[in-house]
This record gives sequence, C-alpha cells and structure tokens, in this order.
Amino acid sequence: MKTRVLLIEDDESITELVRYNLERSDYLVEAVADGEEGLYRATQETPDIILLDWMLPNLSGLEICRQLRRNTETANVPIIMLTARADEPDRIRGLETGADDYIVKPFSPKELIARIQAVLRRVRPALAGQQLKFEDITLDNVSHRVTRGENLVHLGPTEYRLLRHFMENPGRVFSREQLLDSVWGHDVYVEPRTVDVHIRRLRKAMNFDNTSDYIRTVRSAGYALDSRG
Repeated sequence: MKTRVLLIEDDESITELVRYNLERSDYLVEAVADGEEGLYRATQETPDIILLDWMLPNLSGLEICRQLRRNTETANVPIIMLTARADEPDRIRGLETGADDYIVKPFSPKELIARIQAVLRRVRPALAGQQLKFEDITLDNVSHRVTRGENLVHLGPTEYRLLRHFMENPGRVFSREQLLDSVWGHDVYVEPRTVDVHIRRLRKAMNFDNTSDYIRTVRSAGYALDSRG
C-alpha cells in the first residue's frame, strides 16, 4: 500500500517538483493550492503525511496545523511545514503549533524525501517497514507475521490490513466508511456492514486464553484499538 501524501502548496512550480519526485519514489500524492480546501481534504480522507506551506490563500498553514492538531481524527497525522520563513522564531512557532518537521525553501527533493522517511519512521513506523507494537501485540510489516505474547496469530489478508491500520493509529476511532476507504480502497464497492464481519473475525483470532479485547466498539461512531476498554 503506497504512502498517501497531501501536499498543500500554492506555488505551482514547487507542487510539480514535489509531485514528480515523490511519485518517482512510489508515493501517492494529492495536491491542493488553497488553505481551506487543504484543511477539508485532510479531514475528509486522512493522509499518511501532510506537506504544508505556511503562506496560503484563505487559511494559513499555521492555522491549518493548529486545527488539525485539535481534531481527534487528525491529531496524529505527521505534518512537515514547507516555507520560505527561515528565521529561528518562525521555526519555533511552526514546531510549537504542531509540525513534526520544518523545511525551508528552497530545498532539494532528496532532502525532502529523507525528511519524510525520517518522520514516518518516528511517527508511523509501519510505513517505514518496521514492526508495530501495541500492548502484547506485535505486527511485523515485513514478514506479515502477527504475534500476541508468545503466540503466533493467523489472520486473513483483510483482517491483517485492519489490524495494521488500527496499530498505525492507536486510540483513534474510525467509522465503517473510513475503514472501507483505508483498508479496502476507494475503488472497491463493499457494503459498510462487511466491516463488522471482518471485525468479528479479527476479534476471534486475536482474543484467546482470556486475553483482553483491545478492539473497542464506539456506538454510532465506529471502532478503535484501545487498551482502555
């Protein structure tokens, strides 16, 4: 599954430079040039990482970052700010607002890709090919092996993708529609209730020997991976 990048940038030349180099490196890029539209896209289809310009039409990158961090749906999405503001107070302000990294224009595509990979390793390790851990559950994204404690867990492909998605976003509640988009994909039509079937299968496979059920059902909202019960 390709890493989905939302680029919010109003400079067309920078947009084309970033899109070209990221797509060559096998990223999936969506680009918007307006601040309000960028905020809307980020909340409607949560990307894996956001590249965010500071100076934008209608809504500044700083305000977008602030609003995304206040929203429980997007609070953990990695954000890298791209800006011509090179002064130290501006860098500090951007980072304090919630950006995970801060790149000053002009920048090289190689540096940008390296920064993206570094942020993903730190914030979303599954996207960097590493292991995910939650409580006593370990998911190895390279070998596609899942263990709980000392026990190997056998999952079907869909249940594996569901678990990986939950472990990439612990504590976050996903609606059925959001899970369908993220796990099944936008181009596949599946009934929303199909999600419930695969959640039951995932629970059955993961919960044994009186182990805790970490998959929380949130009435009228969806599902989350949460140790609080």
